Amino acid sequence: MNRYWKYVKPYLPAFIIGPIMMIIEVVGEVVMPLLLSQIIDQGVTGGRGISYIITMGITMMITALCMMAGGVGGAYFAVKASTGFANDLRKDLFKKIQRFSFTNIDRYSTGSLITRLTNDITQVQNMIQMMMRLALRAPGMLIGALIMAFILNLKLAMVIFCVIPLLALAIFFILKIAFPRFRAMQKKLDALNTVTQENLINIRVVKSFVRESFEEEKFSDANRELKESTVNAMKVVILTMPVVTLAMNVTILAVVWFGGKQVIVGGMTTGVLTAFVNYVGQILISLMMVSMVILSGSRALASYKRIDEVMCTVIDLTDDNALKKEATVQRGKIEFKHVYFKYYKNNEKWVLEDINVVIEPGETVGIIGSTGSGKSSLVQLIPRLYDVDRGEVLVDDVNVKDYALHNLRNGVGIVLQKNVLFSGSIMENLKWGDQAADDDEVYQAAQNAQAHGFITSFSEGYETELGQGGVNVSGGQKQRLSIARTLLKKPKILILDDSTSAVDTATEAKIRESFKNELPRTTKIIIAQRISSVIDADKIIVMDDGKIVGIGSHSELIESCQTYTEIYYSQMDKEVTAS
Repeated sequence: MNRYWKYVKPYLPAFIIGPIMMIIEVVGEVVMPLLLSQIIDQGVTGGRGISYIITMGITMMITALCMMAGGVGGAYFAVKASTGFANDLRKDLFKKIQRFSFTNIDRYSTGSLITRLTNDITQVQNMIQMMMRLALRAPGMLIGALIMAFILNLKLAMVIFCVIPLLALAIFFILKIAFPRFRAMQKKLDALNTVTQENLINIRVVKSFVRESFEEEKFSDANRELKESTVNAMKVVILTMPVVTLAMNVTILAVVWFGGKQVIVGGMTTGVLTAFVNYVGQILISLMMVSMVILSGSRALASYKRIDEVMCTVIDLTDDNALKKEATVQRGKIEFKHVYFKYYKNNEKWVLEDINVVIEPGETVGIIGSTGSGKSSLVQLIPRLYDVDRGEVLVDDVNVKDYALHNLRNGVGIVLQKNVLFSGSIMENLKWGDQAADDDEVYQAAQNAQAHGFITSFSEGYETELGQGGVNVSGGQKQRLSIARTLLKKPKILILDDSTSAVDTATEAKIRESFKNELPRTTKIIIAQRISSVIDADKIIVMDDGKIVGIGSHSELIESCQTYTEIYYSQMDKEVTAS
């Protein structure tokens, strides 16, 4: 819990003043029945006259105003403290997720992380707000009402002690059942969020495959499971109120029964009995409040544990032990030394096995191989999106683990297989590469990526708004925008991971030519399925089943590498057949 103190500290005055204001309301609630009993016993039946009744009535009005001020003030500071706490916690939780490595992210579904950032934090926020309003008010009212009840009539107060232990026991068993049900409910909410997100992101795929009915059924199943889980949890909440209400009514009935007899025989006045009944009501209402706090707390506790799970996740890829944090990528030399890697550490088979290769600064290197041969895995080790299991990856003769992550990744530009654009204008998307870039730099990057032409064909040009994920541009346009964005970063190492697959060969050739002319000192790594995309590279790396099976120029590999030769002639045959 110590790690959460920093979210309380900025709002400490509100955390203190709020409960104090609620104490003012509690004092008023405890005093009110006593004032009412005085009006009945002294003013009405005691013969002290109308002036006494008016005086006591004014006192009650002033007390009510003080109670109102205390209640409103307590609610205000409770909202201020709880929303501030939740705001800062949500910000830090999001920041923690941003620092996750790919391996960490793989542990959680996107829907689960969204639920933790939204619904779970909201549950904690609601709990803090309720605690601030009721944590002192409920026990304060309970203790104050008990004291007044004992002062007024000791024998009659014993009735209350017969009910409280039974009520407390019932609430304990209810809460014991509630907690695991709330946790299960949050997991079902995770699942529903995941289904919803996947459907909305991939809505075009769903429609193109005419799978709307399938998706509707999948959503319906997830929605039904959440409903059943929620009903299962809320049954416990529903049970709490009748139990407390029954206890309250039975207790009041007993008090009126035994107290009425005392009034008849002269052992108690009518005013005292009226006040006693009010105090019994306050005692039982305070118990109801306590049960609500505990019940809400059990739900918030389930959410808190889910939040804490993310906050306590050990980030397995950091630069804490980096030896050269000030170093930056200057030349773009890359070297793999006996590199072994696998995503799931329990697997026997390596994704990459004994990789040894040197890429000199400014070289253009092609990587080719069949699907699943390890091409993408290899290049993702350069900016430390993953860490090697054995061996070393060096950039400018420095182990990538010795760089500060920011400095290393700032020197590496990578266009992944899945190109992602964000909501906003084309200009805003391109400036992700460099927020400080001027318009001329943006235009030049777009021209080098062969994107300037189609951008200017839009009526609003670079201010054209892109839909979420860039849904209103074609696949080839999206790829060229992603390349332009990366070029604007001016990296020393540029990695294109099959990022021209949706571009026609003529446009792709122009992109390669612009790289050659405009980026002569940038190390360029091009992963491709088409040999034509890498045929002019300084050297080509051929991969098969996680191993390098050939390195050389196109002419050298045709003579020496069977895998490359097979790929080349299979593609040539397809081109001949197509023509």
